[in-house]
Amino acid sequence: MGADAVVALTATIYNVEIDLADSDRGVYESLALRVARHPSESEEYLLTRVLAYALEFTSGIAFSAGGVSEPDEPTISVRDLTGRIQVWVEIGNPDAARLHKAAKASPRVVVYTHKDPEQLMSRLAGERIHRAEALEIWAMDRHLISQLAARLDRRMTFALSVTDRELYVSIGTDTLTGRLVRYPLNS
Repeated sequence: MGADAVVALTATIYNVEIDLADSDRGVYESLALRVARHPSESEEYLLTRVLAYALEFTSGIAFSAGGVSEPDEPTISVRDLTGRIQVWVEIGNPDAARLHKAAKASPRVVVYTHKDPEQLMSRLAGERIHRAEALEIWAMDRHLISQLAARLDRRMTFALSVTDRELYVSIGTDTLTGRLVRYPLNS
């Protein structure tokens, strides 16, 4: 290829089937997800996004139409029948300005991070975030995410059980476990 050649990076599509048993919320569903992974998106981010979708699953839930490259939309949202956002879900380490905007647009804002939660908390501390006290920040077990990333395939099937914020992922003959820990934001 010459220096003038343009290489377009396209999303990779993953088909994920999840048998969800969330006893914390009383949600028992079979989910068939078709998820586009943007070229800039890490495997860990993708898997955190998929798990967050399952953990927030309810009527009206959807991934952002623009995926991770859509700056004005939540990564995952739950909308009511009028189209208003009821839950705004972010993945990773969103900045304070994005969370401030989200809290003004939605009654509930949730962050699922697969990164160091202490780093996120220190970055957000003291920042101006609308209704900061209501912000939910959940840290995914990083070991669980890395174990899932090692098994990532474009067609995945697994069972996800949630009990007392403990996640049990049965994939093949293995059961992976990890805790979901909530971090309060003190502004």
